[in-house]
Order: sequence, then structure tokens, then C-alpha cells
Amino acid sequence: MSDRSAGLAPSRVTAILGPTNTGKTHLAVERMLGHASGMIGLPLRLLAREIYERIVKLRGAASVALITGEEKIVPPRPAYFVCTVEAMPMERQVEFLAVDEIQLVADPERGHVFTQRLLHARGRFETMFLGAGTMAPLMRSLVPDAEIVSRERLSTLSYAGSKKLTRLPRRSAVVAFSTEQVYAIAELLRRQRGGAAVVMGSLSPRTRNAQVELFQSGEVDFLVATDAIGMGLNMDVDHVAFAGLRKFDGRRTRWLHAAEIGQIAGRAGRHLRDGTFGVTGEAEDLDEDILEQVVEHRFDPVEAAEWRNARLDFDTLPDLLRSLTVTPERFGLRLTAQALDETLLRRFAADEDVKKIARSRGALMRLWEACQLPDFQKTTLDEHARLSKEIFTALTGGRGRLTEDWIAPRFNDLDRDDGQIDQLSARLSGVRTLSYIANRPDWVAGAQAWRDRTKALEERLSDVLHDRLTARFVDRRTTALMRALNVRSDTLAGVAEDGEVTVEGEPVGRLDGVRFTPDAGGSALADRALRQAATRAVSPEIARRLGRLAADGDAAFGVTPDGDVLWRGALTAKVVGGDPFSPRLRLLGDLGPAPARERAQRRMEAWLAAEAGRALRPLRRLRQAVESGALTGLPRGLAFRLIEAGGVLPRREVERDLAALSQHERRTLKTFAVRVGACSVWLPEAVKPRALALAQAFVVNEGFRPTGDGLLPLPSPAPSPRALSAFGRRAVGAWSAPIEALERFADLSRAAGKAPLDQEALTALGWTADQARAIQAALRVPRAEKAPRPGKADAAPPQASPFAALAQLRLPAEASAPKSERRVKAARPRRRRKPRADAGA
Repeated sequence: MSDRSAGLAPSRVTAILGPTNTGKTHLAVERMLGHASGMIGLPLRLLAREIYERIVKLRGAASVALITGEEKIVPPRPAYFVCTVEAMPMERQVEFLAVDEIQLVADPERGHVFTQRLLHARGRFETMFLGAGTMAPLMRSLVPDAEIVSRERLSTLSYAGSKKLTRLPRRSAVVAFSTEQVYAIAELLRRQRGGAAVVMGSLSPRTRNAQVELFQSGEVDFLVATDAIGMGLNMDVDHVAFAGLRKFDGRRTRWLHAAEIGQIAGRAGRHLRDGTFGVTGEAEDLDEDILEQVVEHRFDPVEAAEWRNARLDFDTLPDLLRSLTVTPERFGLRLTAQALDETLLRRFAADEDVKKIARSRGALMRLWEACQLPDFQKTTLDEHARLSKEIFTALTGGRGRLTEDWIAPRFNDLDRDDGQIDQLSARLSGVRTLSYIANRPDWVAGAQAWRDRTKALEERLSDVLHDRLTARFVDRRTTALMRALNVRSDTLAGVAEDGEVTVEGEPVGRLDGVRFTPDAGGSALADRALRQAATRAVSPEIARRLGRLAADGDAAFGVTPDGDVLWRGALTAKVVGGDPFSPRLRLLGDLGPAPARERAQRRMEAWLAAEAGRALRPLRRLRQAVESGALTGLPRGLAFRLIEAGGVLPRREVERDLAALSQHERRTLKTFAVRVGACSVWLPEAVKPRALALAQAFVVNEGFRPTGDGLLPLPSPAPSPRALSAFGRRAVGAWSAPIEALERFADLSRAAGKAPLDQEALTALGWTADQARAIQAALRVPRAEKAPRPGKADAAPPQASPFAALAQLRLPAEASAPKSERRVKAARPRRRRKPRADAGA
């Protein structure tokens, strides 16, 4: 493919030079499609795949071939060839030929390949070299007949200074120079900004394209990449941030050159949209001189191109080594440093086994081919040399091919998609090595079948790696929320029938009643995004629900013993204070208009007060009687104490008041459903299940929740009488006992008299004998004392047995007799006969 071919007119050679974003590659593709045949060489397999897919859409798959080291798609009669520069089939004759990023002639590792294309690769009618403006002087020297066309950048590139990673603008690309740094930055962006796509030159095209699509679609706003993005990858990047300014170039770690910075930074902006660049993380601020060069696109010209003799001597191994050291005789060329293939060749030159085999011209050519095997896996030199030697030995063996016994075990070891990112990346590198081998038809038996198998495995592993990268470095829910926040007009949000809330198809929480519960965000950013997205997505629905709640009927509401107030079965409010007849509620959630929330809360408080009036009707009547003055005197005092205690009082505490009540006052209390028992004074209606459930909602804060129905020990500190009465209990010594059980105990004790309760009675109570004795001792009430004389203080009443009080209850007529009569009867002496004084009369 040289313009020196006999019978051909010299090819028109054009050099399109200029900074990034000048449309050079786009122009070359258009010019190529204007010819009947063409070939373009690109610096990266990723970029080659991108251009290939673009041309396939325009001309069809039957017209386009893709040739890279690891992949070959060659239809029967292709018109156009898209290749990596190293893989360009130079034996093909095409009308148009182009080489992109021609400034790579100065690259220490690959420069000699680009130099060979610059000097010798030509199309029959037109040849085009694309690259930076720094190539102009060298181009004039090496290709004097080339027409140099300078192109200006379509947009402005400006410096934005240093920014923290957490402050980078949207649509930013962060450039790092090691895999570890790329992963660390991507992880930080996931936690702080929702996620990032990852692009590295070592990724397969399928994984890289899937990651770029994450960024291009707007699913993530950040891209973390190596300097591979400087090689013509087209993405909608507005800002490029350098996380470092030093890179390892294969030999040493060095500072980036100004032209390299300009090449990478120039990816910011697209077409007529301006771009910015800067530094982030631990990167130092750029020097003013470098800034001026980058912004104005003025860089030091490329002084020389790397060169290596292309006419190798395969007569003997020493001749081959000598031909690799031939120096260029032309100005502008310099002998390239020893590359990996030459290093391996010199290593094999000292290997006796290899020297025995590499004696013929054909064997030496096979050895050189084996040495040119790329080190995709980045192994040690010994391991890579061992692999190259195995290939050379197989190619020069009896079969002249790598057999299935050699390649199948290696393939099977890689045919797994488990593991994490690093393991998958290592397997993909191994698959790339096998793909390179399988794409050499003279290396492997059944090469086409192995090409298909390695391609299928690479695609499968690429998909899994993309999924792993996305799962690790992208919080899909947060990024969906962030995207929704930035696109207000067409945010897709909704509430399902079961209450699930989704934004942009991602579930973000649940709406129960009027309360939105967001899913755990996992980071401050996620929590903020959830809250903002929820405000936009569910606030209108909550406002509608608040309106319905305020107008709903009583049947829509309910309350639980735990203080939960329900609306249509959904937890909507909590009891926070007050009493059953004037409750205070807290409406859950904080979304919705404040006036609507206020109306909804007042409606639920009104319902709860009315429900308490129905469930605790006797207690409410008693309260109204006290507040209105319908009850006076001792009944009023007893009623007030009952209300304060929640409807239950120990009889011992009010014994003296009960003894002082008149018959009329007793009947008055009875009309208010107050029951005076042997052990307690209480309102029976207040200890029914419905009433207890409502009363318990107002004592939740005390934490008292009995775990059974029988006799239970009192916790420490002891609960209040109101908390006990809410469960139909009262305190008796160190125990809490149900009121009805105490009354049954009194009845059973009265029937037993002075004898202890038998086992049948204890079983009926559910108590043990020790518990019965403890309750009996705690229930002892004071014996009624004589009325004190006027002017003297009351003496402390002596203790008396509770069964004396029970005896008094068995004799109501006797107990109601005048006290003076009882005293006379008790003091009446027994009558004695008088002696008959007149017995003798």
C-alpha cells in the first residue's frame, strides 16, 4: 500500500492538524465514504469499534470490516476497513487511507508503528493523517508533499481551577492514571454524588460502551476514566478534572506534558458548546505557563518520530537482532527504545532450546510473531516469556498449530462469571489473549470456532463486568432521583395501589395514609435526593389525602392500645398527650400543606374524643357531673379521685369516706355506675375491653405493658394508678392484680372463713398459696375507730383484718343501726336472779 507502486499516480496526502473538537475524525470518515473503498487506522480498539458501528449504520454490515488484534469481523467483500493502527492490513489496496492521532509517532512504545504508517501507508487516490498541530513541522520534514490543513477548535476551552470532587459540576469527567485511583474516585462519587461510569483502555469495547451509555443517557453525571479518553472518544463532557498530573509510561513515573494535558482536557465541550478543565483531589494546581499553552492550544512541536527498521533480516537469529538495531538515516527519525517484543527476542536468544529450533528462516519468523504477542494480562516478564515460548514451540512442532489440548484448558479456566470486578477484569484480559491467538488463523487448529467461542465469552464477561461496575459505583435509585430533580417538567413519578412510590421507575419508599416513608438512602446525598424527589412526587397525593381525611366519617378511623390512630387502616397519627376526652395527637409525616395538615389533625382529635365518650361513657358522665356541680360533698370527692385514677380506687384508701356516706349519697353514686366492692371501688364499664383499649392508648409513655392476665409482680418504678387501671388492674403490695380477681378472692376467702383457701379455689384464681397469703396480708384494712371527741386530734386507726370488713358487709341492717344502740347492746350485762329476801317470810 505504497504510493510508489508501479503505474500509480502519487496519492494526494493531506494532514488535518489541530486541537481536539475540530471534527478531524468526522471529516476523515466522510471523505472515506466518498470513495469506493477505504481504510482508517485508529489508536484504540474502543475507538475503532465506535467508528465501525457508525459506518455500519450508514453502509451496512456487509460493506465494513473491523480488524483489531483481538477481533476480526471481515465480510466476504468489504469496501471499508476500520482497524487499530497495528492491525491495518497493509497488503490491501484501497482508494482512501487515513491514520488518526498521528502525533503518536512520538510515543515510546507504539510510535514506531505510527511512523511506519506515516512513511509508507498510502491510499491509491487520497491519504489523510489526523493529529495535533504539534505535528506540522515534522510532517513537512518527513512528508514534504503533504498538504497541511490547520483547523480551529469549534468551541472555547477555559480553566476552572481546583474543585473538590464533591463540588464538581454535572457532566464532568475525572481523569486518573491508575486502576486503583479510578476505583477510589468512583466509589467516592457514588457516596457523594450518586455514582459514576468507569472507562479504561483495558475494558472490552462492550463493557466500555455500556459504561459510556450510562453517562451519555444521563443516568450518571460523572465519568471516571484513564487518559484513554484523550484518544478521540466522543462523549458529552462539559468539564474535565485531573485527579493527578503524573503517570507511569511503562518505564517511569513522570509529569504530564502540556500537549498531553491539552489532548485530555480538550474532550470538554462538544461541537459549539464550550468546555472547562481543572484539577481535583490531591492534584496540584497547574502552572501558568502550562495553562497558557493548553488554553491557547500552543504546544512545543514534535521533534522526532520513533522509528524501527521494518525490513528485518530473518536469515539468522543474530542477523534479526542486528536488523532491529539499525539506526535511521533520515532527519526527524530516532531509533525507538527496546520494546517488549525485542526484549523477549533477546531473552530467547540466550535460550538453548529456542536456539536449536530457530535455525531456519521460517522458524525465525514464527519466533518473531510469538514475541509480538501483546501482554494484555500485564503479567511478569517471566510469565509472558513462558507463554510466548509455548506458542513458538507449538507453531514449530510436528502439527505446526496450537492444538485443542492446549487452548481448551485455558479457555475452561476463564469460562466463569463469578467473582468481583478485579477477578472479572483479569479473566477478560486472559480472554483477550486467547482472542488474539484465535485471530491468527495459522496459529490454532479450528481457529474460526475458537474465535466464536472467545468472542461469546468476552461478551458474557463484559456484560457481567458492566453489571458489577454499575452495582459498585452507581446508586441507581439516587441517580434516578437526581435526574428527576434536574428535569422537573417530565419527571415520571407515581404512587401504586399498594402505596409504593416510584420516581423514574425506581422505588423510593411507601405512602401509608398521609405518611411517606423513604427507603434507606445509604448516604447523605441519597437521603437529600429522596426527600426532594418525594416532595415533588407525593406531595400532591398527600394533599389530596389530607382533604379526604378531614371530610371522612367516623367509621374510617380507629385507635390501637399502642396509641396508633388509624385512617382507613393506615397508621396516620400518634397519641402524644391529653386525656381521653381532650386528646392531643401528632400527625405523622411532614409533607403536605400546613393548613390541610392542621385540619386533618383536628378532625382526628375530635373523633378520638367522641370515641372516648362512647367507650368510657360512665367516666365521662362522672367527669361532667363533677365539672357541672351536680355532685357535691363526699360523692364529689370520691368521683374526682376515681376520674384521676382512671376509674379504679383501692377501697382501703376511701374506707372512711365510704363509711361516712349516707344512704342517699350511696344511691347517687350507684346511679353513676360506681361499684363498691370488698377490695375496690371502680366503674365496671371502664374495665371492659373496648374501654381498656382506648385508655391504654393514653398511657403508652409509661412503658407499663403487662404480659399476662393473672397476678403479676409490679415493675420498678411502680406504674401510676391510671396506667394500672388502663389494664383493669390495681396495685396490691408488690403485685398488680385484676380487679375482678380481687373480688373473687374476697368472695372465696369469706366462704372459707378462717381456713386457708383450698386447691380448687387457688386453681380458679390461678394463684399459688404463697401468692394468696401475700395478697391477703396486703389487703388488710384499718378497723373503724370511735369518733374523736370534740377538740381532740384524730388518733391513728388500729389495723384490722379485711375479713372484719367483710363481716360488716354481711350485716347491712346492723351496720346501719344507730351507733348508740349498738353500743348499748354490746354493753348490756347478763341478768342475774335477785336473792329472795323474804324466803323465810
